[in-house]
Amino acid sequence: MAKVIVQHHVSDYDAWFRVFSDHADTRRRYGATSHTVSRSVTDPNTVLVVNDFATTAGAQAFSADPTLKEAMARAGVDGAPQVWITEDSEVFAY
Repeated sequence: MAKVIVQHHVSDYDAWFRVFSDHADTRRRYGATSHTVSRSVTDPNTVLVVNDFATTAGAQAFSADPTLKEAMARAGVDGAPQVWITEDSEVFAY
């Protein structure tokens, strides 16, 4: 399984979340299987999104889709996002 992990700051979390939710079909088109959204406890407008993808190729294609950058702009991302594409090397539940 692959992940696209994105950290960014937004001007208004609720406005950002609406656009993020509307962009779900695009994530699914590239093979996204789930996501987690987390917010910083010291600044709730700092957001970390972990998107799970069935394949690394799908994760890479999603990250390159021009609608992602457009959605971030519409959503109020107010700084350069940090983006990582990773592959699971171990998954363990406690």
